[in-house]
Formats: sequence, structure tokens, C-alpha cells
Amino acid sequence: MYRVLIVDDEEPVLDSYEFMLKSAEGFVLAGKARSGYEALRLIHETEPDLVFMDINIPGLDGLAVIADVHKKFPRMEFVLSTAYERFDLAKRAIPLGVFAYLVKPVSKKTFFSTLNEVREALVKRPPPEEEREDSEELFFKKILWQEMSEETWENWRERLALPSDRGMVFMLEFGEDTEKWGEKIAEALSYKYHCRYNALLNRGLFLVSGNADRETLKARLDAVLKASLPAALKRFRGVGGLYRGPELYRSCNEALGELEEERQETGLREEERQWERLRIIQLRRKIGAVPPEEVRKLFTVFWEELFRTCDFTLAKVKMVPVFMFLMDDLTGCYRDNTAAEPAFALPEEIMALPDQAAWEAWAAGAFEKLLLQASLRRSNTFPVPLAKAIEYIHAHYAEGIQLGDAADAAQVSPAYLSRLFSEHGKTTFIDYITELRIENAEKLLRESKMNIKEVAFAAGYQDPNYFSKIFRKITGFSPLAYAEEVKRGGGGGGNP
Repeated sequence: MYRVLIVDDEEPVLDSYEFMLKSAEGFVLAGKARSGYEALRLIHETEPDLVFMDINIPGLDGLAVIADVHKKFPRMEFVLSTAYERFDLAKRAIPLGVFAYLVKPVSKKTFFSTLNEVREALVKRPPPEEEREDSEELFFKKILWQEMSEETWENWRERLALPSDRGMVFMLEFGEDTEKWGEKIAEALSYKYHCRYNALLNRGLFLVSGNADRETLKARLDAVLKASLPAALKRFRGVGGLYRGPELYRSCNEALGELEEERQETGLREEERQWERLRIIQLRRKIGAVPPEEVRKLFTVFWEELFRTCDFTLAKVKMVPVFMFLMDDLTGCYRDNTAAEPAFALPEEIMALPDQAAWEAWAAGAFEKLLLQASLRRSNTFPVPLAKAIEYIHAHYAEGIQLGDAADAAQVSPAYLSRLFSEHGKTTFIDYITELRIENAEKLLRESKMNIKEVAFAAGYQDPNYFSKIFRKITGFSPLAYAEEVKRGGGGGGNP
């Protein structure tokens, strides 16, 4: 039986598809989703064979969901459905390998005809374990990681046309686009080395055939990485030793071990940067949009953690752009000559502060000036419907509210409220309420004795597993790791 997931935000459509699916031979319902984020969760949980995907759904649209998962689940078939036949949507769908594109309302005849076509494609699909015995991918995924007999090694050496009996393995891990960057690095190295490459998940695995010197290869590799990759792209590397073919598995293990050590060494710095960035984003979004005491507390927690974990001078340096961002958001003073003058002489005032006591006194007064400016800006330029919606969200975020609920409270249409969030809040409804829920979950983990499941419910998530996934995505920690870090006195800003 082939499993089917139905994704649509209209209950009549979900019910209709489910009803027709019951009489379809060879198919069974795997689940139903009503939003992009719920679809992502169910795709990973149930791994269906076929997904009927509406395009216009809350949160991530249908095409964005497919783009997120189609490389991880290449055998999964997707059938799109939308109320309008639009060329731009079809154009986006083609590179994603979408099986069919249906225009609503979908008739019973069209539904069953599409199922029959999908069934034929699924029947012809080879089983996942069926790999060609001589494939290069099989060599990199399995053979290279185990000790080989002389006969096996010679066989593979001949198949892959490797020029030497000896070789060295190195691994690279990228923050994104592993296949793209891995191929680029392999091409750059091929001018000096005989280099074979294969992508494994988010890592690139490289085999250099020949008597290469390990330190020379490292130096060359670092030079190529610097010249070929964007400076902001996260990357880690591990290089194994030189071995004969039957023992190349040792080089694999050494490369993996070195890569993991490098990730561990830089992990703390990465998490600190992620934590700082998250808090700055929260400050910029919330100042003027939520009660002053909430923003004041967020600011205090931010600078206290920063000054606790950083050298005093470095902490002051990091606070300069924070105030610049906030002042520019509120007054536009760093955008053009017609805007108001900056309220502070940055960085002169901050960098002149001699100790933390002086910093606390200065920061308290300076932040109050920003709060006053935010209050004036909100009263003058913040649309009343958006203010009403935000007030409603803060009062009901734990109740599973949707965009339509907030729009009703603000007495505007959901589409208009969505535009207000984008134009005036520089965010989306989904991102705003998600950030609010996770922030309150952090507070509960710090200040209450609730378990993870109770915190998830209190923050507005009915599925603790989905809550944990979103919590990790935003904070960099699992809820359990965050709670343990708080107990150790880390405040959630250190290494879990």
C-alpha cells in the first residue's frame, strides 16, 4: 500500500480527498496537514509515497515545503493543487520534480486518473536498496568505510581508474549547498591532485589518490576554501592520513574525527553568535510593539549575558551596533541627512565607560530614551489594527490562534493584517507568534519547574516533538539541553 499525505487549509477539500482515497486501490491515508509547518513535520514523521499539496497554505507555501524536502526524499511524489492556473507557479514547480499540477476544484475523475498515473510511476520505481554494484556512490557510502581485501581493493581501484595504490581521505562540511560547493572544491584541487568526490548528506567526502603529504594538502585545501567560498559560509574540514587502499577506512575515521573536533572547538563561538543575533532581532522587533517593561527586561537579560561571557571591552564594542540598530529603526538617523540627529554619540560614549557600574548607569538612561522614542513612533506611525492584533496575540498566543483570529480581533481581513506585519513589523504573523512562543518557553524553562511537555502546551504547541524541533531551530538548543544549561548557570547562551 502506498501512503498518501493530504495538505490543504480547507476542511472540505481534506474531507473530499480522504473520502475518495478510501476507494482507491493500493493507497492509504498517512495523514492530513493544514499548514506548511505541519506538512513539514508530517512528511518527516510519516515519509509518505505521495503528497497532495495545496500551494496557498498558511506559513510556508506548498512549493516552499517541497523545496525543503525534495532532496532528502527524492523518491516521494508530489501533486500540486491550486485554485488558479498560473505560469509562474508551474515554472517554480518544474525544477522540484512535481508529478502533476491540478487546478481546483478537482473532479473525481481527475483525482482517480492522477492516482492511476502516480501508481504506475511508483510501481516502476526501483526499491531503495537496489544500487548498482559498481556505482561510485556505493564505494563512497559503504566500501570506503570498511577494511577491504586486496582483491576487493584492486577491483574498485580499476573501476574508479585510481592511479595509485595509496590515498588520503578528507571531509568538508558546509552550512548549505554541499553538492555545489563540494564539486567546486574538487575541481579546484584537481589541477594538483587526482581527486574524486561524493556528497554524503551535508558533508563532502574526497579521495585523493597518490602519495600526497598531509600538511601540504591541508595548506592547499585551506587556500582553495578561502578563494572559492563566500566568507560567510560555514565550513569545517577534517583530513585523514595516507594509507594503502585496503586501509583507507582509517583515513576516513581520522578525517571524520578531525572534522568533529573542529566543529566542537568552533561550536561555542557559533552558538554565541547565534544567541546574540536572536536577541538583537527580538529587541528590534519588539521595541515599540510590546509593553516597555517586556522590552526593558529583554534588553537587560541580553547585556547581562553579554558582559558575563565577554571581556568588558569586547562587550562594549558589541553594544555599539545594538544601539545604532535600535536608533536607526526608531528615527532613521543613519539612513539620510533629513532624519533626526542620533540621540547618543556612538561609539564615543560607550567606549569611554570605565567599568560595568558606569555601563549599567549609562545603559539604563540611554535605553529609556529609546523607549520614549519608540512610544512616540508607535503613536504616530503604527497602524491601529496592527497594534490591536499584537495586543491580541500577546494575550492569546498559547491558545493555538491563527492569522484569521488576530485579524478578527483587529477588525481587518487576514490579507491586510499580513501586509501590516510585513510593512510595519518587518516580519510575518507566523514568525512573530513563533518567536513569542519560544521566548515564553525559554522563560518557563528558566523560571518554572514544568517538564518539557508542559512547557510545550503552555507555549501554544500541542505536539511536544514539533515544539522541540522549532525550539532548537530558533535557539540552537533542544529544550532539555537549554534547561540543563540554565541549571548549570549558563542562561542558555553557552555550549549545551
